[in-house]
Amino acid sequence: MKVAVFGTRKYDLDSLSAAVNATTGIELKFIDPSLDMTTSLLAEGYEAISIFVNDTCNDDVLQELHKRGVVCSAAITELPLPADDTQKYIALRCAGYNNVDLSAAAKLGIKVTRVPSYAPEAVAEFAVGMIMTVVRKYHKSFLRVREGNFLLDGLMGFSLAGKTVGLIGTGKIGLITGRILAKGFCCNVLAHDPYPSPEAADNGIKYVDTLEEMLRQCDIVSLHCPLTAQTRYIINDDTLAMMKPGVVLINTSRGGLIDSYSLIRALKSGHIGAVGLDVYEREAEYFFADSSAKIIHDDVFARLLSFYNVFMTGHQAYLTQEAIRRIADTTIQNLKDLEATGTSPNLISI
Repeated sequence: MKVAVFGTRKYDLDSLSAAVNATTGIELKFIDPSLDMTTSLLAEGYEAISIFVNDTCNDDVLQELHKRGVVCSAAITELPLPADDTQKYIALRCAGYNNVDLSAAAKLGIKVTRVPSYAPEAVAEFAVGMIMTVVRKYHKSFLRVREGNFLLDGLMGFSLAGKTVGLIGTGKIGLITGRILAKGFCCNVLAHDPYPSPEAADNGIKYVDTLEEMLRQCDIVSLHCPLTAQTRYIINDDTLAMMKPGVVLINTSRGGLIDSYSLIRALKSGHIGAVGLDVYEREAEYFFADSSAKIIHDDVFARLLSFYNVFMTGHQAYLTQEAIRRIADTTIQNLKDLEATGTSPNLISI
């Protein structure tokens, strides 16, 4: 199987090459640009493609890929094969699939797979690290000391012990984050999730009935839910107003969970104490690339970066050696399974 790997970075090249070395029958072509309508032509002649979180895989792109006879590693099940009796696959190198139009893929008979779990510990640890950074101002202290400024003015933080932390979402990442905060930092950890986990109590997490009830109690709110039609802009003017003055807001999940305009209004009013963001709703144009010599034309993004109490990273929460290795191994196995049997344990159903 010939596979075009879009949005390739060095760690993708190294990890996927290592994963495929012991595999027969898979040939990888590494492509630097992310997938979109313009770059879709690079998939010509390939049976499958592999994409990441910020690649564009909407109806138009899928139609173009279908014309070019492409296979996807992000899977749709129980679909009729195209008329030419060739399978089409898209292999996602991530857990989320909000960037893929699953309905359009289904109509085209395209099968899509994903990597359902690859770095829950990594993301949870990063989220806790981000809390510590914005609360204790590590980043500001680092820059001061490098310039010979050892004043402590403006670096006052607060202790996490005894503080109330609210988790929106208690999947694997949310559970691990809660356990670290409850058992490691002696926080009072609350959570809201329409699908409560039976493991929550063992991890020191207590559920509350409504999101409003949780938000009104929390000193820190951390987002750990997927981006769906129901969760898009779950943080908005109304939910921000429910939070305590001076609340700390952390997002290591998906940018679209937060209405950026609402967040800016809350920051300008002084209602939000600090924000830690590893994601942004329109990050695709800038993240996973060097934009240091470019003008940021997204005024909302630029405004968020301008706030002294906003700490932002470039979607790196998952980026550990263990996670990259697991992503590569699972992606290659998904493709092998699809080629051998036409299905995979990691097919995405609709």
